[in-house]
Amino acid sequence: MSSQRSRDAIATLRQEVQDVLTQNILPFWLDKMQDEEHGGFYGQMTGRYELHKEADKGAVLNARILWSFSAAYRVLSEYPQLLQAATRAKDYILEHFWDEEHGGTYWSVDYLGRAKDTKKQFYALGFMLYGLSEYVRATGDREALDYALQLFDCIEEHAFDHEHNGYIEAMTRDWQPIVDMRLSEFDANYPKSQNTHLHIIEPYTNLLRAMREMQAAQSCAYVPAIGSVMPIDIAVPPETMIRVEAALRNLINIFTDRILNPETHHLDLFFDMDWTRGAGQLESYGHDIECSWLLHEAALVLGDEQVLRKVEPIVQMVAKASEKGLRPDGSMIHEANLDTGYVDDDLHWWVQAENVVGRINLYQHFGDEEALLQALRCWDYIKQNLIDWEHGEWYWSRHKDGTLNLDDDHAGFWKCPYHNSRMCLEIIERFA
Repeated sequence: MSSQRSRDAIATLRQEVQDVLTQNILPFWLDKMQDEEHGGFYGQMTGRYELHKEADKGAVLNARILWSFSAAYRVLSEYPQLLQAATRAKDYILEHFWDEEHGGTYWSVDYLGRAKDTKKQFYALGFMLYGLSEYVRATGDREALDYALQLFDCIEEHAFDHEHNGYIEAMTRDWQPIVDMRLSEFDANYPKSQNTHLHIIEPYTNLLRAMREMQAAQSCAYVPAIGSVMPIDIAVPPETMIRVEAALRNLINIFTDRILNPETHHLDLFFDMDWTRGAGQLESYGHDIECSWLLHEAALVLGDEQVLRKVEPIVQMVAKASEKGLRPDGSMIHEANLDTGYVDDDLHWWVQAENVVGRINLYQHFGDEEALLQALRCWDYIKQNLIDWEHGEWYWSRHKDGTLNLDDDHAGFWKCPYHNSRMCLEIIERFA
């Protein structure tokens, strides 16, 4: 593909994803999922469009809603309703999910906003931190920064393993050991996982970026919709910045030195406390490609040239390894268990979204034209097979035979406006 053809393709892609973001993804959540009676957002709409107004409300769903609308407002500030939705999500989280007695956030609340599952799953705390730090980036709100830093302290104090390094999966409400540490019923019960580390490095990167932006600005403009202004004499304490930078640097090393399988270049998924690999030979192609660009982003934000030189070859190796999950039509399957021979070849919405971003990252930073073609093929697959053009949002997945998966949620505990909205926003921002 010639340089001009690549630029033309990118321009078309950018316009298409912006249209999908503003006309398909975000309107669904604004129009169909806001809980006007009890606050926040409804907890579930099934794959057959049955709205369950009394479904529990999950921490991951609400944190991802906060991130999505905050990021969308930061990039597309001409839409004030995006800020209103972000603020709605932030206020609901702080009022209902925050544990005033022990700190941190609950795993779930009921539809009335009462604490339901009070465990402290560090994956969820990471997403809460991700959402709050993005709200800081969008608004300069000091309250959101304070809560984000409290979450950072919770994770560092309670999840960090001082003996072996890394972060554990979960604890009880009052920070005691918990027997079942699994993120979901589909996960193996190990104390450490690639997935939780991925979604701790992600918010730590964003927190560092938010603090640096706030420090550079020294103050933020008045935001009429929320009445928030950061006093001009407040800056982020240098010691806080140093702590976050050190934690991010350590996380990068954990990925390159512990989680990365040096023989296969895939990321191993589950570990014992001492980093012994567990649960067999598992490959998650969606997580591989997602990690490739998030790890690169972490190194770029950290800004250490030595770290970047170490990371960039690994970024390309992990992305290359993930190609094992690609199909000729551009789509990517979910994962495989090499020990049992089981392959999850459903074509999940989130895997396709991360595949597009990961390939775009290779094109943008390494000039990989083939990666651009792979991204464009995957986007074509998404347009033709996963976007729900009639009702809004994207379907959970299609099966290998092409039939729609209507058994999993259209919106719910795990089906959120995050992977797909982030894909759109990454492309909009990268090629502005």
